Amino acid sequence: MSIEASTYAAADTLRDGRRIVVRALAPTDREALLAAVGNVGQNSLYRRFFGFKRQFSEQEVDYYVNVDFDRHVALVAVMGNEIVGAGRYVCGDPGQAEIALAITDAWQGNGIGTLLVRHLLILARLQGLKHMQAEVLAENTPMLKVFAQAGVSLKTSNRSGVVHVVMDL
Repeated sequence: MSIEASTYAAADTLRDGRRIVVRALAPTDREALLAAVGNVGQNSLYRRFFGFKRQFSEQEVDYYVNVDFDRHVALVAVMGNEIVGAGRYVCGDPGQAEIALAITDAWQGNGIGTLLVRHLLILARLQGLKHMQAEVLAENTPMLKVFAQAGVSLKTSNRSGVVHVVMDL
């Protein structure tokens, strides 16, 4: 059985037992993704983008929504009809990709980041990737904990308040 990243969908369970769907981001998710960004607070956006960011240009929105599912894979976590989290990886050097996540503030702490990482790792392994990496602000201990719980070998280095995380797949 083959899994196709562009049509990926899986039901999963949050820590409290509620069911959630993790699926491939679709171009039709544009408005729902923008609404989700509106539910991410300034502090969370700062930790994600390493600076304050409230507006995204049309070009940036296009980049985040229109992924090729080859070099750029994006998944969303959906509760009902609402996107409550998103994760993606973008391939760089052969066998490597950079991973990033964002969870709406109201849904942080429910295990959504952990689920997104787990599902992204499934797709990355199927794609033949060997390493996933991320840059995380040292103060962002919840995200560092998500990566530490990914169930893979993890290496970190801290430089000037930014932790470079490498996960071996």
